[in-house]
Amino acid sequence: MEKFNPQFLYLGFSDQARSLILKTQTTDMEKLIQKLASLYRSFPTDIPFSYSFLDERYAQTYQAEVKTGKLLSIFAGLTIFVACLGLFGLAIFTANQRRKEIGIRKVVGATVPDITRMLSTEFVKLVLIAIIISSPLAWWMMHKWLENFSYRIEMQWWMFVLAGALAVFIALITVSSQAIRAALTKPVDSLRDE
Repeated sequence: MEKFNPQFLYLGFSDQARSLILKTQTTDMEKLIQKLASLYRSFPTDIPFSYSFLDERYAQTYQAEVKTGKLLSIFAGLTIFVACLGLFGLAIFTANQRRKEIGIRKVVGATVPDITRMLSTEFVKLVLIAIIISSPLAWWMMHKWLENFSYRIEMQWWMFVLAGALAVFIALITVSSQAIRAALTKPVDSLRDE
């Protein structure tokens, strides 16, 4: 990709199009446009007066990227929500499978934080493994995508650490509610024969 050097842009005058770019500091834009239109009509021309704002045209240039960003944000949110539902279901399943073990641990003297920590660390290990696998892949994909831009940011290590910490935090919130619920059950209910 070729970088752009500082430039001066000149819109050439021809028979097909005559353009002029103005920088103004007025607060009454309607009045200014009316004055410019009347001034333009004073010249002999067949081309009708039209105007546009440079900031709006600039925004239209990157409209596709803005739409892509919004769409990716929506799908990322949905993905995180579905992942949390799956993690929550897995936490419920694990707590039910280990119900008797939790009851025995409570009888022996384990506290609610001990049991919560025991159930949560298994899920945190899985999330950390997923982060270790996905971070290099995410870096490579972002690096390839950013290669298409002349001026771009460089992917920093702290971005991946922040994303990983956020993933661990979301996993802990999702799992800890079920882990605390399992730890608060009475040992008698857990150890009763079925």
